[in-house]
Amino acid sequence: MTPPSSGLIELRLSHAGQLFNTMDPSPFHERDLDHDAEEFIVGWAREHDALSELKVRVVLPGPADPVVAAQITESIRHYFDYRSRITGRDLLELFREGRTTLAIGLVFLAGTLALRRLVPGDQPWGSWIREGLTICGWVGLWKPIDIMLYRWWPLRRQQGLQRRLSEALVEVVYESVAPPR
Repeated sequence: MTPPSSGLIELRLSHAGQLFNTMDPSPFHERDLDHDAEEFIVGWAREHDALSELKVRVVLPGPADPVVAAQITESIRHYFDYRSRITGRDLLELFREGRTTLAIGLVFLAGTLALRRLVPGDQPWGSWIREGLTICGWVGLWKPIDIMLYRWWPLRRQQGLQRRLSEALVEVVYESVAPPR
């Protein structure tokens, strides 16, 4: 068995503010990440295999500032934990929608099958209507089947990735800036 690969995600920024959404008035450690920064982090996290331990390294110029480093670490973890919880709620809502549409679909199927019995079968147009009602009844179950079989998987995967990012090691590295010549 091979050990998990290093899941390093490195962001090089000119200042810490680039990491955050400038429109968000929340305190520094609770602010939303900038959309581009989030896409970059998530995109690179997807590149690593599911067993790799993710590590986010933020590289900033200038002298080390432990307060800013701690705030960045807390912000990244807080943001992806929040996104994971939101995705979990979206998943619950999707399953609720699936159950509701399944109940509606089954009632609709029962109704179309009952109507089908009322259409006389001895007329040439009767068989078309009977088959049409049968097809309509089964098509009414399309959405719940789609939800229950397929649509929840991407949300579950997204939530898992967000959870991994919320638990990732976050490292802030400061590089000295070379004086201009």
